[in-house]
Amino acid sequence: MTKSITEIDNLFINGKWVAPEGGNEAIINPATEEVIGLAPLASMSNVDAAITAAHYAFNHGPWPSMTMTERADVMNCMAEALEARQEEIVNLIIAEVGCAQGITRMMQVANPINHLRSTIKYALRDEPERLPLDITPNPFAPDGPKNIGGTTVVHEPFGVVSAITGYNFPFLLNLAKIGPALMAGCTMVLKPSPFTPYSALLFGWIAEEIDLPEGVLNIVTGGIEEGQLLCTDERVDMVTFTGSEGVGATIMEQAAPTLKKVHLELGGKSAMIVREDADVERAAAMAVGFLSVNAGQGCAIPTRFLVHNSIRPTFVAVASAVAAQINIGNARDPIVTMGPLIRESQRSKVEEYIELGKSAGANLVCGGGRPSHLDKGFFTQLTLFDNVTNDMKIAQDEIFGPVGCIIGFETDEEAVKIANDSRYGLNGAIETADAATGYEMANRIRAGSVSLNGGTGTMSFAPIGGYKRSGIGREYGPNWIREYQQEKSIFYPVGH
Repeated sequence: MTKSITEIDNLFINGKWVAPEGGNEAIINPATEEVIGLAPLASMSNVDAAITAAHYAFNHGPWPSMTMTERADVMNCMAEALEARQEEIVNLIIAEVGCAQGITRMMQVANPINHLRSTIKYALRDEPERLPLDITPNPFAPDGPKNIGGTTVVHEPFGVVSAITGYNFPFLLNLAKIGPALMAGCTMVLKPSPFTPYSALLFGWIAEEIDLPEGVLNIVTGGIEEGQLLCTDERVDMVTFTGSEGVGATIMEQAAPTLKKVHLELGGKSAMIVREDADVERAAAMAVGFLSVNAGQGCAIPTRFLVHNSIRPTFVAVASAVAAQINIGNARDPIVTMGPLIRESQRSKVEEYIELGKSAGANLVCGGGRPSHLDKGFFTQLTLFDNVTNDMKIAQDEIFGPVGCIIGFETDEEAVKIANDSRYGLNGAIETADAATGYEMANRIRAGSVSLNGGTGTMSFAPIGGYKRSGIGREYGPNWIREYQQEKSIFYPVGH
């Protein structure tokens, strides 16, 4: 009988399955609260062994010195192996995260594999850059012939990478670290969220299947202390993290004494501007759709809806009606469109913010509680507040749940000002019949990406990342691999 992913009970270190010294930890389905497996729990010693393996593999193994084409051959095998397991991974995400099937199949699983393919394609274009010839006087013989020289800029793997990922889109986040880092020639220690370990551990199977060299990819689990070791150990050259701004700031502090490169994709409080000329019904339905994605557990999801006051009553009415049609439940049922929050702790946090919104004077127009038909699981209703002012905590803090804030405005200038009045700057959106004006407004929004009139309709192959406290660096796009490379200039004379 074939072993399932949730039966993995060891860590993957130096190309081998290693017993966890920390024992095992029960992982639960957030929709049913049932145990889906007993995941391995790494000790500090296990994590140290993983760092040792990655460090040795980078300094003595074949992976960093392989050509880009050779690494691409291996990574294409990874993509094929993942595609072969695609349905199994979908079922895992449904159980581990609770995400609805439609979102899971496309955003959680299919898109990440497509991005891996794109990463490989872009990486194969990576070539040394030869700069223009430089002609200068000879400082030792000013009256003699001039010197002529050239420069070639080469790109080399950054080194040992610690990758620490969140729980909301775990397969995507893990693959978003593995793909570009390994294509660049780096070696890695991957530590997933304690809530979603299997979405990382499955890559041990993949590494075995494609004969990835020992030590190139190591997978451990653990808590705060294990994560701190990955951020402080001097053998680690770079830390890449996706998660909250608070943890991101802590990682920067921990990495500072050893001057590691830090790559961060953090939180957001993105604004969707709905101008007076917009299709208000379409915009309202889109807003509710955003909030329902993985129960609002997405850093780039727009949760502040800046709506022109002339159409705001219609927006509120339509959004409330659409929200009432959201089917909340266990994503095992294909008709479910919104699953649970990841744990009771997250639901409690969301409920605290809902109470803050009420006490601040915002008008609760729908939701605000728990679905009455569900007595198990960490479910919450999709919630919308109107009459929100941008200084309220529900408008400034990342709630990480299906809670939306409707804020009125009168002019485009005011809308852009409100959108930018945030410590975050990850994403944004504009709905308008005047695409040219919308484009001009998009250029004024301080965020790493802005979707105009729905954008491409899916997560494209463009660079994604944050301004301000939303992060440092970029993921995806043609230059993604650069985040995991050092740049070296080689100077040489020409003609002798």
